[in-house]
Amino acid sequence: MLHLKLPTDPRWANVAEKSLEEILTDHAYCEQKAASTCISLIVEYPDYEQVVETLTPLVAEEWSHFERVLEQIKKRGFKLGKQRKDEYVVALNQLITKGDSRQKRLVDKLLICALIEARSCERFKLLWKGIADAELSQFYYELMASEAGHYTTFIELARQIMPRHLVDARWQEFLRAEAEIIHQLGIREGKMH
Repeated sequence: MLHLKLPTDPRWANVAEKSLEEILTDHAYCEQKAASTCISLIVEYPDYEQVVETLTPLVAEEWSHFERVLEQIKKRGFKLGKQRKDEYVVALNQLITKGDSRQKRLVDKLLICALIEARSCERFKLLWKGIADAELSQFYYELMASEAGHYTTFIELARQIMPRHLVDARWQEFLRAEAEIIHQLGIREGKMH
């Protein structure tokens, strides 16, 4: 369903479980950035009514995920650590067309959001199936379903803005590029992506 070209190395879940405090901190900031990104898109593209209407409820949902991750951090006696640079997202953002039409940049940004949600969904599935902590396993199961919905929301929104065949062709380009980014980054301790 996610159509990712390169699956996450299954060992990633074991590495993540060994650095749980760092993973939860990184995950919290991922949720915060997801909410912030939706806000930024609304502010930058208020003239696209479908963007405002679709992303406004996503802001609230992503922020509630941030709060839920904070709750998991506190339950385990951990502290929210410092935010670290997300090389994955930085690399994805370099795929956005520079100097092209505003509409094309918006579609690129929506597809980047879809990629991030798809990869998160895949990683949440690995955590759901792979970690011993039953409560966290259930937590990641719930978030996996939510991220899958977000992934399709961003793609469908892009298809409302530009013709489907153009969006789908660009999506395939992004999927190939994302696979190369994942390959180059490898397994990174304490990082969600």
